[in-house]
Amino acid sequence: MNMKRILIAIAAAVLCTSCGMQLDSNYLMSGGQKVAQAASLTDAEIQQYVAQYIKQLDAESTILPETDKYVQRVRKMTKGLTEVDGTPLNFQVYKTNDVNAFACADGSVRIYSGLLDVMTDEEALGVIGHEIGHVAMRHSRKQFQRALMTSALRDAMISTGGKVAVLSASQLGDIGEVLMSKKFSRKQEFEADDFGYAFLKAAGKNPWAMAMAFEELEKLSAGATAAGTQAAASKINNAFSDHPATQDRIARMAERATADGFKRPAK
Repeated sequence: MNMKRILIAIAAAVLCTSCGMQLDSNYLMSGGQKVAQAASLTDAEIQQYVAQYIKQLDAESTILPETDKYVQRVRKMTKGLTEVDGTPLNFQVYKTNDVNAFACADGSVRIYSGLLDVMTDEEALGVIGHEIGHVAMRHSRKQFQRALMTSALRDAMISTGGKVAVLSASQLGDIGEVLMSKKFSRKQEFEADDFGYAFLKAAGKNPWAMAMAFEELEKLSAGATAAGTQAAASKINNAFSDHPATQDRIARMAERATADGFKRPAK
């Protein structure tokens, strides 16, 4: 059996573009002005950038159809989960062995079929809740602003009429690379864990699943290392090198669930 690898979640802060706007080099801003505009982008503008980025990711990925068993499972898991802080959520499943899920500021949530292969519904929902937490806590917005200041997107931004710039495929690729190198802080990861915990409780689920999801991730990492599959182990370790230690996260979620009177469910 091949070891499923964990890829870092593509940040919930990547941005998209509005259609129909042509770049005019006469309106390119200076470096200082670009940074200023990056800091002043509205939520609506950020969501427009996210939407184009997601459109490109979807086009480059294999999206499973509504009739697929993975999609039917996700629809059942997420029934009633329609929005976060007023932003409508939309769920799609990517066909891939990667163990991952991510959520973006425009409400797009993408779940990898590999995640569903190794986790129960509640565990997977805990991971999804964690990713949505980065959106709800506005971590994604902050991450985008940092990426904007160092990426090629700066050179595509224009100041005419407050319109959002149209980005090329290569510019979007540059944004993706920058965002993949930028990590959420330890504090932000704990905040997203807490959101995922509350997310499960609000959905009537046992929040022990948060701790159990982290246990599954740790098993994958240990299994890859023991099997000598250095590439898989490296991907797993790189994916979580910036996160709080997995054991700490497991203990934190388990202690909270126990204190709240929940019992650990059987697998």
